[in-house]
Formats: sequence, C-alpha cells, structure tokens
Amino acid sequence: MVHMIGNADEFWRIRMTRVDTTDHFDFEWHDDILYRAPDVDPGDEVEYFHVEAVRLDDPDVVVRVATFDDPDVAKDLVVELKEALVGMTKSQFEAAYVEGAEPGDTGVE
Repeated sequence: MVHMIGNADEFWRIRMTRVDTTDHFDFEWHDDILYRAPDVDPGDEVEYFHVEAVRLDDPDVVVRVATFDDPDVAKDLVVELKEALVGMTKSQFEAAYVEGAEPGDTGVE
C-alpha cells in the first residue's frame, strides 16, 4: 500500500446528496400534455441529506460521513468539512472523518 502525503483538499472533496424516498413520480404522462405535477400529500414525502467525501482521483470512491433530515444542518457540516480539508493533511482527515464512516456508492438505498 502506498502512503501519500499532502493536504486533504488535494485528495478529497465534499458533497451533499438529497435523497427522496417517496415512490411517487415527479411527473405524470397524459396524452394531451407532456406532464403535470401530481397531487402529493406532503406528509408522504420523506427526504434526507447525505454528507459525503469523494476521492478526487477516483469519483467512484464515496464515503458517507453523516446523514441528516434537516438540509441546513447538512450544509453546516459541508462548510465545516470543507474548512477541515484545507486545514488538515490527508491522513488527519481520513482518520477523523473517513475511517469508520459508512461507505456508499451514491447514498441511494
């Protein structure tokens, strides 16, 4: 295994992914129009937000750092992690946020 030395922002980037778990379609097909918004009860919608670290050299490597119901809390963590990327080495960042985190492809279950 090759150990690389450098700033964490040279190896990782942070993203937030919104996941909608409803089984409703966003659009309905009709012969007379292309689409229309369906009538959906807002109580049926469930969404959550994954904060993920993505390897820059291999975008298929995605590590889910945390999951939130509130997008504002997720955005706050994204800002915190982006600051950590600049201030930490690769090894420090991986020890603090990546090791022990849940691996995931895109967070869609």
